[in-house]
Amino acid sequence: MSASFDTWRDRFERLRANKFFETAVIGIIIVSALLIGAKTYEETSRFEQWLLMLDVAVTVFFLVEILIRMAAERRLRDFFRRGWNVFDFLIVTASLVPLDDSEVVLLARLLRIFRVLRLVSMIPELRMLMAALVKSIPRMGYVALLMFIIFYIYAAIGSFLFADIDDFLWGNIATAMLTLFRIATFEDWTDVMYATQEVHAWSWLYYLTFIFLTAFIFLNMMIGIVLDVMQKESVQMEIESGEGEAAELHGLRDDVREMRAQLSRMEALFERRS
Repeated sequence: MSASFDTWRDRFERLRANKFFETAVIGIIIVSALLIGAKTYEETSRFEQWLLMLDVAVTVFFLVEILIRMAAERRLRDFFRRGWNVFDFLIVTASLVPLDDSEVVLLARLLRIFRVLRLVSMIPELRMLMAALVKSIPRMGYVALLMFIIFYIYAAIGSFLFADIDDFLWGNIATAMLTLFRIATFEDWTDVMYATQEVHAWSWLYYLTFIFLTAFIFLNMMIGIVLDVMQKESVQMEIESGEGEAAELHGLRDDVREMRAQLSRMEALFERRS
């Protein structure tokens, strides 16, 4: 019985690692995304029954696929030790909510939208980008906090200086911060500047220094953080796959450590003999 189970597990493991199977899963995910988009057009209402059948077929395929991946593990708990496997399991489980139930049809459609996110778990490059984004959030949080401080200071100054000129844009610190956000995104910011320049000719200095800080310095700081984390994730992925320059360097370091350990053992042996 155990030998038969191991045989089936090996078959499922080979199927899971098969490139054609992975490509088929990615293709079905894209089809699922197209189905969601097609349902937003009124012209497809006459094909509603066909679309429902296709949705059921896609859901069954995803269910079978996740069961194959679970069966390919030596122990079931090993499947849930990987974060992306848990993510896929939750997405597939959420897709089992039926569409024909009028009470939960909106919830079912919303849950099916998230099936598109399975592309992230299936494509290693997308996983690396997502991991880099998540890991860079804490570091970007400090930059965002510093940006908030700069926004707050400039909003207070702008409210004190320009409230009499345009109360709608500079009436209080909250509206002033919204105005500064508009300026930081270059949304007709020159119109705001020209309105204050009619009263305060030097106000261009206020806007240019703010744009220099937010649009150039802080934005590039965030980009630098993401690039740094992405580089580390790329190196880690090369080490895990055993391919690339990073993997070779990691292998050389392991060889050097092993040689050092052997030399240490030989030195200890010679000292005992002497």
